[in-house]
Amino acid sequence: MINPRLIAVLSGMLFVTACSSGLLGGSDDSGDNGHSNQDPAIKLGDLFGQSSGGGGQAAAHQGSNDNGGLGLTLGDLLGYSAGSGQALVVGDEPFAVRVGASVLSEGGNAADAASAMYLALAVTYPASASLGAGGICVVHDPNSGKNASIDFLVHDPADHGAFGVPGAVAGIARMQHEYGNLPWQRVVSPAQALAAAGFPISQALDARLQAAQNTIRLDADLAHEFLDESGNVKPAGTVVSNQGLASTLNLIREQGDAGFYRGAVAQKIADYSAQQGGGPGTAELGAYRSNEEAAQSIVIGQGDIYLPSADVGAGSFAAKLYPQLLDEDGHPVGNLNSAVKRALANTLSDFGVANVPPDLGSTGFATTDNAGQAVACAVTMNGPFGSGHTVEGTGITLANAPSKADAGIASAFLSPAVATPPDGTVALAGAGAGGPTGTAAMAYALMKLANGDDVTKPSDLRSVATAPYDTVNVITCDNGSCAVLPDPNGHGLGALARQ
Repeated sequence: MINPRLIAVLSGMLFVTACSSGLLGGSDDSGDNGHSNQDPAIKLGDLFGQSSGGGGQAAAHQGSNDNGGLGLTLGDLLGYSAGSGQALVVGDEPFAVRVGASVLSEGGNAADAASAMYLALAVTYPASASLGAGGICVVHDPNSGKNASIDFLVHDPADHGAFGVPGAVAGIARMQHEYGNLPWQRVVSPAQALAAAGFPISQALDARLQAAQNTIRLDADLAHEFLDESGNVKPAGTVVSNQGLASTLNLIREQGDAGFYRGAVAQKIADYSAQQGGGPGTAELGAYRSNEEAAQSIVIGQGDIYLPSADVGAGSFAAKLYPQLLDEDGHPVGNLNSAVKRALANTLSDFGVANVPPDLGSTGFATTDNAGQAVACAVTMNGPFGSGHTVEGTGITLANAPSKADAGIASAFLSPAVATPPDGTVALAGAGAGGPTGTAAMAYALMKLANGDDVTKPSDLRSVATAPYDTVNVITCDNGSCAVLPDPNGHGLGALARQ
């Protein structure tokens, strides 16, 4: 029998490793701070769960999902009662989640943590979140009173080539600049450290590598990092590094997004694209801009849910889907299982979507902090490892251009969301990603919450059967008590940070 309160206390963070039942029981700027790769703000031992002293004893449970020697049953990690603490992080890849939790524990807010998580995912989960990716974040910021939708989706290049114009670095930098607390350098340095010093392949990454072996074999850089001398995928737990990516992240750390969209990195992307038949040029890269609008708001009962703007595909999809789940008074209708299935089928039909590739190369994550800020993000490569082409010497695997692959539909199924009750506190922050089932799982969680039902344990969160390709990751809070719910069929992690 798994101990339902098995918790590892690691470097000032709490990681839930197993939970057999619900624990909440209740309610139906930028100045350089001097950080460099040689002296990262987060020590690698902290990220890998090695005690740095004074953090207490770590309770661990070894199991089939031990995630490359982490000593944590990450596949069983399902929920946690955080008491009055709301500094929480959840996502598909454990090392990136640890980075987010470390940023929170060292004074960052939710926007800082989400930004650091994405950059870490570019290192530890490039199948879905390379620096060549794009995506959407929803930000709930009580300080400014804003509920914002920031889209930084991959664009088609002007020359109609196969490689998309990357958007994630621009969008994440914008979000962190406007809503974060920490210096930008502090947010980038953990990812740079992981790329330079190396990290063990997690079970989460291993699952994506195994499924994408043929793509990896065709790219020299991906093959060098993730395949052994026999051409087989390196097993989970193998330490890998990417010095080219570390160098790119160093430029981004020092120069902000200009270190990516201008100068040497942009020139390398443009030259590589031209050599390979077409993609973004230096002018397009330099002109890329993310977009921020008011988040789409839908009233459910007495609360609101905030979704991507209706001006982007994901928001347009949500605008068709969610009204079908509500009656004329704004309350969830009928049996949620059948209602969500019916609404999803209708919406897919309305958009003319008949077939969806099994792996769209997407991932979602969410963060909250003790001050009430919440951020939910979903990013995509428009296919596993995107185009499968890595720009030599940069570590940047380019996403597919949206119009050049079946997986270009991926952006429609990016489903970050934040829900608030009338008092404006955070009731839910989460993201579905990867396909229609990820979107449906996010809608199901929101409707259950609106019904006053518990969303605090695995049976309350509809697991996405196609994980790790489609996933849903959620944080829920009620009266100061919170639960972190990584997709139970994935290999993700939820973490509570000490703020």
